[in-house]
Amino acid sequence: MREQSSDALFGRRFARHLGRLVRMYWMSRDGRWAALLLAGAIALELGTVYGTFLLSDAERRIMDALQANQSTAFLSAIGFFAGVTGGFVLVSAYRIYLRQLVEIRWRRGETADYLDRWMSERAYCQMHLHGDELDNPDQRIAEDIRDFVGSALGLSLSLLAAVATLVSFGGLLWRLSGDWALPLESGYVHVPGVLMWVALLYAVVSTWLTHVVGRRLVGLNVDRLRYEADFRYALMRFRDNVEVVTLSHGADLERRGALARFQNVMRNWWQLIAAQRRLTVFTGVIGQANAVVPLLIAAPGFFAGLMTLGAVVQIRFAYGQVSGALNWFVYAYQEIARWRANVERLSTFTEVIDATAADLERSRIQVVPGETPTLRLTNLRLEAPTGATLIDTVNASVAAGERVAITGPSGTGKTVLLRAIAGIWPFGTGRIDVPARARMLFVPQRPYLPLGSLRVAVSYPAPEGTFTDDRIRDVLEALGLGRLTTRLDETEPSWAQQLSPNEQQRLGIARVLLNVPDWVFLDKATSALDDDMEKRVYALLAERLPRATVISIVHRPEVAAYHTRRWTIAPTDHGTASLQAA
Repeated sequence: MREQSSDALFGRRFARHLGRLVRMYWMSRDGRWAALLLAGAIALELGTVYGTFLLSDAERRIMDALQANQSTAFLSAIGFFAGVTGGFVLVSAYRIYLRQLVEIRWRRGETADYLDRWMSERAYCQMHLHGDELDNPDQRIAEDIRDFVGSALGLSLSLLAAVATLVSFGGLLWRLSGDWALPLESGYVHVPGVLMWVALLYAVVSTWLTHVVGRRLVGLNVDRLRYEADFRYALMRFRDNVEVVTLSHGADLERRGALARFQNVMRNWWQLIAAQRRLTVFTGVIGQANAVVPLLIAAPGFFAGLMTLGAVVQIRFAYGQVSGALNWFVYAYQEIARWRANVERLSTFTEVIDATAADLERSRIQVVPGETPTLRLTNLRLEAPTGATLIDTVNASVAAGERVAITGPSGTGKTVLLRAIAGIWPFGTGRIDVPARARMLFVPQRPYLPLGSLRVAVSYPAPEGTFTDDRIRDVLEALGLGRLTTRLDETEPSWAQQLSPNEQQRLGIARVLLNVPDWVFLDKATSALDDDMEKRVYALLAERLPRATVISIVHRPEVAAYHTRRWTIAPTDHGTASLQAA
């Protein structure tokens, strides 16, 4: 489902994706309120068209008064022009203001919807199952939604203005050139509304040629968004792992990798500006040539005394407005191409999310909330995404309050087992009964440290303010992190770089002590601690969470001794692993 660099701007697939993106917000409750603002923006957009029509008439009055040498009429025309200009400027300003109000509300709605779908329990499966198709989801949510909404409003309102302009000035242009006689060698030929026909023919030819010249922009803009995001992600990865990279003397390798990604940006950029140059030159030629057409056609009538200078000015103005409306596609082509790329990337994102949901619904591992306070694995077999069996059929149970150590060689599927219990590993068969109302907390080997203050980091996943500062300080001191008790309000760019692996793991345990879950799953969560601190951690868990069930993945026999039971996952002769409960 990677983006398709299609030459076609529109099609059935595009219409389906666009319809989904539009319905996502405009069928919501907030969308109905935003529709009122949009109606106001549309009214003001049409008001600017009417204002432009009045300005053309004001210019005709001014030029006619000058030609007739009538100072009173000239001053009157200037006053009319000033009044129309003032109203036009006011309407234009509020037209932009209302459009921006609609834009931010629409973006807020779309962003909230994508965040709900992306930042969910399915996120791990989405990246694991479709990671090659889902590059840079952060850019799609932050930038593609912004650009999609902005372009959708801008293009639709400008198209509406173009249609209104065509209707209003088209009638004027038809009337002004309605009885023109074109001089030929054999006499005169009367062509009703000749300038309208000229503008229409010019627009059809130029629109077709513009699409031929600029159609490569669609695929190039899709690639640009991906390459730019890949390059930025490489820089973010270096920033977040600068200590590890520096200690490994890998900065040079990371720099070469970033430069290689930037080469993709450069290559795409040269292709993009070359395509834009051709399109810009072409549309520039079209625009300049078109500006002369009405003068060439009106000049014979003016020289013959059949029309005034003001009429010529108004004809040229009206022709420019009609021609601009008919050539809307020509001048909007580059933005349409960028907008098309945004729609493609957002639609691909949606397809991946929907595909993951379908994969999870088809999962043969059933995670069922049970009424008993027991974790039960029934005929559970865990598989890799390729279908290869990792752990053969497992039948085991853990009662509330027990402490179970999971041991076994690396690579036998211990972490996968915890992921299956958490409901984020859909590959395999069997049933997992989990206590329905129990609060579960999974602690990985490297705890996630969110952005924000230290208070936010230690309280996670509970929101800031859930625990008093005295309680937080007590837990930190109990885990030997007393030096951090005075830094709760500090906001570091990344606490992951400020704290050692040892301190990060103790911070992860502090979360357990603060959140007081009923079930605690530790995935090598004390592997960076020394023996004394590790013993201290399990003593604190027993002391402060006496009723909690603790299931730990461990590699050292000393840690297993802190548990009352043991599950051993061992390789078999068939290349899989089996679980033995004791």
